[in-house]
Amino acid sequence: MDKTGSVLVVGGGIAGIQAALDLADSGFKVYMVEREPSIGGVMTQLDKTFPTNDCAMCILAPKLVGAGRHPNIQLLTYSEVKSLEGEEGNFTATILKKARRVDPAKCKGCGDCATKCPASAIDTYNADLNDRKAVYIRFSQAVPLTYAIDRDKCLGCGICSEVCKSDAIRYDDADEELKINVGSVVLAPGFEAFDPSKLSELGYGRYPNVVSSVEFERILSATGPYRGVVLRPSDGDMPKKVAFLQCVGSRDARVGNPYCSGVCCMYAIKEAVIAQEHNPGLEASVFFMDIRAFGKEFDDYYTRAEHEHGIKFIRSRVGHVEQDPETGGLYLTYEEDGEVKRDRYDMVVLGVGLNPPKGAEKLSEAMGVTLNKYGFAETKLFSPLETSRKGVYVCGAFSSPKDIPDSVAQASGAAAKAASAISAVRGTQVKPVEFPAERDVANEEPRVGVFVCWCGINIGGVVNVPSVAEYAKKLPHVAYAEENLYTCSQDTQDRIKNNIIEHKLNRVVVASCTPRTHEPLFRATLREAGLNEYLFEMANIRDQCSWVHMHEKEAATRKAEDLVRMAVAKASLLQPLEKHKIHVTPGALVVGGGVSGMTAALEIADQGFEVHLVEKEAELGGNMKKIRFLPSGEDPAAELAKLEARVRSNPKISLYTGTQVAEVDGYVGNFETTLASAAKETQIKHGVVIVATGGVEYTPKEYAYGKHPGVMTQFQLEDKLHTGYKPGTVVMIQCVGSRNEEHPNCSRVCCTGAVNNALKVKEANPAADVYILYKDMRTYGFKEDYYRAAADRGVIFIRYDDAHKPEVTADGALKVRVLDPVLRENVIIEPDALVLSAGVLPAADNRKLAGMLKVPISKDGFFLEAHMKLRPLDFATEGVYLCGLAHGPKTIDECISQASGAASRALTILSHDEIEAEGAIASVDEDACSGCQMCAAVCEFKAIEMVKKGDKTHSHVISEVCKGCGVCAATCPSGAITVGHFTDLEILSQVKAALEARQ
Repeated sequence: MDKTGSVLVVGGGIAGIQAALDLADSGFKVYMVEREPSIGGVMTQLDKTFPTNDCAMCILAPKLVGAGRHPNIQLLTYSEVKSLEGEEGNFTATILKKARRVDPAKCKGCGDCATKCPASAIDTYNADLNDRKAVYIRFSQAVPLTYAIDRDKCLGCGICSEVCKSDAIRYDDADEELKINVGSVVLAPGFEAFDPSKLSELGYGRYPNVVSSVEFERILSATGPYRGVVLRPSDGDMPKKVAFLQCVGSRDARVGNPYCSGVCCMYAIKEAVIAQEHNPGLEASVFFMDIRAFGKEFDDYYTRAEHEHGIKFIRSRVGHVEQDPETGGLYLTYEEDGEVKRDRYDMVVLGVGLNPPKGAEKLSEAMGVTLNKYGFAETKLFSPLETSRKGVYVCGAFSSPKDIPDSVAQASGAAAKAASAISAVRGTQVKPVEFPAERDVANEEPRVGVFVCWCGINIGGVVNVPSVAEYAKKLPHVAYAEENLYTCSQDTQDRIKNNIIEHKLNRVVVASCTPRTHEPLFRATLREAGLNEYLFEMANIRDQCSWVHMHEKEAATRKAEDLVRMAVAKASLLQPLEKHKIHVTPGALVVGGGVSGMTAALEIADQGFEVHLVEKEAELGGNMKKIRFLPSGEDPAAELAKLEARVRSNPKISLYTGTQVAEVDGYVGNFETTLASAAKETQIKHGVVIVATGGVEYTPKEYAYGKHPGVMTQFQLEDKLHTGYKPGTVVMIQCVGSRNEEHPNCSRVCCTGAVNNALKVKEANPAADVYILYKDMRTYGFKEDYYRAAADRGVIFIRYDDAHKPEVTADGALKVRVLDPVLRENVIIEPDALVLSAGVLPAADNRKLAGMLKVPISKDGFFLEAHMKLRPLDFATEGVYLCGLAHGPKTIDECISQASGAASRALTILSHDEIEAEGAIASVDEDACSGCQMCAAVCEFKAIEMVKKGDKTHSHVISEVCKGCGVCAATCPSGAITVGHFTDLEILSQVKAALEARQ
């Protein structure tokens, strides 16, 4: 049977977009099916993202536009899958494309039709808080930017057809059925928010000032119904006191959702913090059972919210909400520390859980995949990306509730799986990215176009954007300037291209947000318009103006004008730069031979590329070797043995045990690494690096560890249980070496590990007394099942806090003393075994390896990714990726997903014979160079070599290696080195512009 080199991605949220981009960048045609008229999913509705408080739309927009303009991604929006026939490698999918009633080929997205439309409908994008027109787009930055007509609300009056200058209205448009041939499928349909009206005691749907967390996101958003000002729906007043209620539709068997939704605690904390920023003086209280801040640096965010922002945290589940009919205020009845209390709030926000997506059962039937008991896609611990049907993979919240970075990592992992199934036909259905011929601007006077972004109210709510745009028009060399609601949206990219042509612009300045996330997007737009991408400059008037001067509007506007003036001064001097082609060595180095490293190695090798797998220990397996039991029932030793056997038998994998990385030279596509073992040194060449160095268990210094034979870690308890140990009384203490001053963040796995071992103790000795002393039980997702099972089996959970930590005496018999918060008195337990849930620490040699790879380390010592939300597997250094415990603490299935995802990211490089190198690099004036070699000495990338020419020795920059950091130029005593895009003249022009008196 012939295989097909294309993939169907079902779902256009952030997970679907990431999977599609990875696949398309790796040589596969992608069909993306999305049921809504535009892609983006729930993330487009969010205001900010935790723990960085980045604007959700700002960081998502480049990916939206990237997917929309990618030549090998075909968007099938307003569509759904009806059936999938065939088998892996050769499926036929039947797609129902619903009638949009607007011709996508003609619609310009101008909005004239919506402006004149007399019919209204509830705006689901704004969570039903206001109305939209019957002809609509979901949001301003929609991709594709094509209107649709709601046939149920359309009056058929014909006004939209009359005002449409493009003749795009098609009233007689009919649904269409398509059949497409694909080799594999990725399911990423997302989730549906729980409907809180099912819990009538909380007043949702009866009291207007009780809103869901989704609605509150839209209230906070600059594009929401209240333009980012927190107002009460009942009367439009600004609330002074807001309560956030957690676990609404989660951890609640009454509504059929006993699982934890995993994200609600953190988004409630974020919403409380952002609400205070929007409405200074607002008091926020979070009512919770356990704060599950288990992600990377989440506990830091939680701590800052409490101590810096004054968010009040109340450990209680609110039983009743009652409205004051005269004021619209809300009274909450709850129990705290054994006392029933009743408090008044102006608004209540219900932290709703994550349900399976609407139509999950229908989708499972169409795709032939099995759902679990909660209605999510059924997966297994050691195959978290695979559904029950071969060739169909899953990612994001459809497999289990999860946050954005976990969804993104899993999406890349699912892309790797989908690609592996059809790797033999990679590149057979794609077309190359083509740009128009580059315009020669050498003999043209500078003509600068300036585009100033409102970013909703993220910028426009503080900075006077029209004033900045008018100011820009008066600057030297500015031929055109305008303001845009969202400069990063697809329609504005088209406007920029059109204006470049119409006004003969040869330089472009965008005044908006950070170049860290958006510069590649705008550079690509210049290339599509026929300009060299380095004829572009950004002024960051969000981070440097509206965010830091939010209470100084006039000063922020003046500063924005100053930044634009500086950017224009530099832009007028910019010159085209050339990007060099780099040959890619088709191989990978994977550092670490645990589950993550072995999984990543196999994913790459199975797609036909050489892999060098390096493990510093004599054996493979990492921390997995220490695990004896898993709550899901799999045999960890047997699974590890199967994984290792696959690695050892794969002819594409060269295995180096008892070996460490001694030195790394080179750059993306062409790394050269020295490996050192006790016996020898080996030099290898490879195109990419994956860091999977794992983590280590904290060695306790507290609770008499090492001083009494009855005190042990969870791993040590597992060893004893494995050999027949049957203790009578066991005490487990959580957060040992985590969530303290030395190690402030959560180790993520300890609560589930403790519950697992508690159940094993009960299995070994049903009469055993088991106590778990905890701060917050963080058995997120479906792991909540194990927590409930332990409680049902009689395991006793006693909460403690930092002010009342357990006390241990080990003089003879062990004694543990702890304050029971329910009884409000000390409890003394005499256990046979005191088990410490020790935290996860970074590997000791992380910093050494980070220095060799030129990648950063977090303050906790784990490797630091390029972007916490949307680039969780990438480093800022190109060609280097990370996964597993090297990134931070996580479970086995999360490690496997990340490892597959890191392989997918690496394959976007390895699948190409050549890639483009950075054009903004250093160059040497040979006549001015004195040959002092100071530049070579300070270059961390070894990009400078000394070359002899006649009797003179001078520096020479290796263009493929240079990163354009500028250290050499700053060091050169002769002024012989220039860095492209950052020449002395360009920088001094900015300095001069900054010092100029404002006109």
